[in-house]
Parts: sequence; C-alpha cells; structure tokens
Amino acid sequence: MTNITGVVITLNEAANIEACLVSLARVCDELIVVDSGSTDATRQLAEQSGARVIEQPYLGDGPQKNVGPAQASHRWVLSLDADERLSKEAIQAIEQLDLEKCEYDSFAFRRRNHLGSRWIKTCGWYPDYCVRLFDRERTGFSDSRQHASVNAAKAARLEADIEHYSFANLSELFTKASGRFSSRAAKIMYLKGKRASSLSPFLHGTNAFLRKYIFQRGFTSGLDGVSVALSAAVNAYLKYAKLLELQRDSQVRDAEDFDRIW
Repeated sequence: MTNITGVVITLNEAANIEACLVSLARVCDELIVVDSGSTDATRQLAEQSGARVIEQPYLGDGPQKNVGPAQASHRWVLSLDADERLSKEAIQAIEQLDLEKCEYDSFAFRRRNHLGSRWIKTCGWYPDYCVRLFDRERTGFSDSRQHASVNAAKAARLEADIEHYSFANLSELFTKASGRFSSRAAKIMYLKGKRASSLSPFLHGTNAFLRKYIFQRGFTSGLDGVSVALSAAVNAYLKYAKLLELQRDSQVRDAEDFDRIW
C-alpha cells in the first residue's frame, strides 16, 4: 500500500486526539498534528501516540489545514478532524486503493454525524460526503477561513463511512449554535459588507428549520430531528440578529474584537 500521511488540526482536543490518531495509524505511516495553542494535554497525548506536533497559531480553517500537508513526507494525505474516526469499511477501502497509479486527485467518504452516540441519518447529516484523502501535489484545502474543503478537480467517492462525533449531547448542539458559531458567522458577514434587515433573522431562521425538518426529512428522526432542525434555526436566526446588532449598535460594535474571529 502507498505510504500516507495522516494530519489533524487541534485546539484543546485531549478528549479526542488519541482515538483519532489510533484510527489514522491503521493506514498512515506518518502522523502530523497541527496545534494552535492547546492548554490541555493535547500535544503530549499526540506525541505519545506517535505524532509529530507542529505549533501554529490559528490561521482559519483552510490555511490551518494546509500547514500539515506542506510538511508531510508523503504525497498522499489523509486529513481528519479530531472528532472523526475511520470506520472498518473506510480502512478496508483505503487499503484496497492503488494510489501509485491513480487517475483521481482525491477521495471522498460518507460521514456519519452523531449526536451523542446517536447516528443522525436525516437533516442533511448523512451521507454528507467529504474529501479526506488527497494528493497534496495536485490539490489541497481552499483558502476559506471557515468550513474549508479540498479543491478537488477529479475526486472519487468511496462507499465507506467516517464516524463524526459532532456534538457530545443536546446541550452542546444548542450552545455551539447560539454561541461561537453564530457570533463568528455574524462578524464574517459584517466584515464582508453583508447587511441584514429587521426581517432577516426571522426569515433565515424559519427557512433553516423548514429545510432541515421538512425537506431533509428531520421529522422521521423523532426528537433528534426536531432538535437538529431547531438548532439550525437558532443558529440562522442569531447569525442575522447579531449582524443586525453590529449594524445598529455602535457600543456593541466598538466592543467587538474583529481581529479575533477564528
């Protein structure tokens, strides 16, 4: 099998990093962790798991995820988030690839997004294809500083899953949506010159709920489907409400640190 470098970006991921690296080590000959200033045991645990740790202040999602591949020893890179794991099927699929004679520049996996231990199959959370394995000489992550993806010119989809433990519980689902997710998005929109009206929070919040609950069949997933749809609505509502607040309230705007978005 072709040698592969596994790369993970981290910030205070002591609870996740060992399991992630154990998963990557099943198919990777080299492990790199790019850490942006963890204050917990992330770096020590990564080193104990056989990873080379690179310290890099956070640059935003895409630029940060390109740091590890740039210093990789191997051409092919497998990039996971700390809360992701390779399934047995994903490991088998990778082992069967002939990357030395490959026409593709990357491979996408289905992603099983979990709420607690529960796999959410609706609300757009599955199959949620994501490129994770790529040839760093032909492609890499976009420069987007939020939710970056690999700029794949010729990607293939593998019929195998990556496990993604997105949220530990319902509380985390809602606190992230109402907290840093919506605040960060509002600041990014404001800096880009996007503006909201008084109707924007309601319209975007309603649209997010209907999309998740009705069109992406959240209603078939019981309480979890309702919760995911509501959290998406909360995130969308607050994102635009916070943008509107930045527009209208100079005291709030002046107190905000726009240099600390990431």
